Amino acid sequence: MMVRTHTRDVERGLSLIGFLFVIAIVAMLAVLGLKVVPTVVEYAAIKKAIVTAKNSGTTAREIQDSFEKQRTTAYIDSVSGKDLEIIKTGDGFDVSVGYEKRIPLVGPASLVIDYVATTGKGPAAETAQ
Repeated sequence: MMVRTHTRDVERGLSLIGFLFVIAIVAMLAVLGLKVVPTVVEYAAIKKAIVTAKNSGTTAREIQDSFEKQRTTAYIDSVSGKDLEIIKTGDGFDVSVGYEKRIPLVGPASLVIDYVATTGKGPAAETAQ
């Protein structure tokens, strides 16, 4: 005759409280991502705009004007043509810009991201490293 013991199988998985905790963390990360992604997209537009401005201008003023034209079409709000650091080199010009983006989170807490974009070796390239 077979004796049956009452051993309880170990339950696996998340409880309701654990599931809600995981959902809350995922929601906070999603909100943070939704706030950070637009700044990264703007940074990519700025990098592309300074490269295009460098290639289309032969003087510092032309580079600034070219950047200003692209700034209006690419929805760049963080920097302007006056913020560009334009350095004359033997090959032409190196264009760089550095700025910080402050993203408010909760109350006094905020996330600060420092962006540096450059077209060559210059002071901005050295500070980025």
